[in-house]
Amino acid sequence: MTMLSPAEMAVLDHAAQAPILSRVLAWASVNSGSRNLDGLSAMAGMLADAFACLPGGISLIDPAPVEQVGADGRVAAAAHGRHLLVSVRPDAPRRILLTGHMDTVFGVDHGFQSCRWIDDATLNGPGVADMKGGIALMLAALAAFERWDGAPALGYDVIINSDEEVGSPSSAALMRDRAAGKIAALTYEPALPDGTLAGARSGSGNFSIIVSGRSTHAGRNPHDGRNAVLAAADLALRLKAGERDGLSCNPARIDGGGPNNVVPDHAILRVNFRPRTPADEQYAQMLIDASIAAVARDHEVAVHIHGGFGRPPKPMDPASQRLFHLVRECGEALGLPIGWRDTGGVCDGNNIAACGVPVVDTMGARGGNIHSADEYLIVESLAERARLSALILMRIAQGRFDPAHNDRSVI
Repeated sequence: MTMLSPAEMAVLDHAAQAPILSRVLAWASVNSGSRNLDGLSAMAGMLADAFACLPGGISLIDPAPVEQVGADGRVAAAAHGRHLLVSVRPDAPRRILLTGHMDTVFGVDHGFQSCRWIDDATLNGPGVADMKGGIALMLAALAAFERWDGAPALGYDVIINSDEEVGSPSSAALMRDRAAGKIAALTYEPALPDGTLAGARSGSGNFSIIVSGRSTHAGRNPHDGRNAVLAAADLALRLKAGERDGLSCNPARIDGGGPNNVVPDHAILRVNFRPRTPADEQYAQMLIDASIAAVARDHEVAVHIHGGFGRPPKPMDPASQRLFHLVRECGEALGLPIGWRDTGGVCDGNNIAACGVPVVDTMGARGGNIHSADEYLIVESLAERARLSALILMRIAQGRFDPAHNDRSVI
């Protein structure tokens, strides 16, 4: 392990001194729930202004068309916000991808809308960890990196999408396009409070299964009807019973039904699957197909499936392990212990890894209780993780990361 040079230390100091916290506070004051198009538009504008300090081109990309199934079973277009794209040095010899998301899980009418200090070191607020803190420290690292003489050796694209919390349906194609040709990717989901990163991730599939039966009077001739709610419930039980090691199933909701004296002819089952490996995903698809066929036969109903596996499983392959080792060794140079562990959660890192690009997807701030009104950010981690990212960028620019070769003399 070699010492950091004065020029490198200057970059790290600049990253740590950036106005990261003030940006987090300003951005967290804007509600940017995934379905709040006005809030997402405001957030996209603020981000475009902030990222304009970088030397690349900035675009706001329209969302790709997406359909969703309503409670009435009708398939309709779903609106999403625009996505921020920054492209710096597209012709550089080495290029990487950095990603984050501007949306949160807190809708415009949610009660959690403002920040408060839990103590001098801990900030509670919507999206402060997931992931407005991550975006702010990413920008601090990139701006500091651009002050370094070696920066021209590295090009990068930055994507801040507006729909990650709902599975990235309108940004997945943009992510795939920009992942092409990259040697590595960094995604700024929050790390755990102790700094632990996510390693391998399960995949995720979300389905809306529409069941169409036959309506009749519940008292006069119930046997002439075909109960769609009952069929949907049977389908939920069959899918849940098909769980195995490596695959979990969560039947989350059944829409449908009506008056108590009418046999319901319409129901929609909403269900999520988490496969650990591609083989588990294949098994899940076979389970879905077989269960639907059996329910359609036994209940004499029509069944239509909408949705799919939008997040592929993310294994820890050799290239990913090399990137994690680079992160760990950069952490050691800064006195930060870095570890990782597997998780059942999913993010855009799943989709990036499926493109064959090694990715570390928890490069954001340390924090916890995300997706709840108790979400918190450990404020000292903003400068800490900005320094870590800046050093990783310098090491990749220096050619000290090769996804096909493990160079142990990284630092």
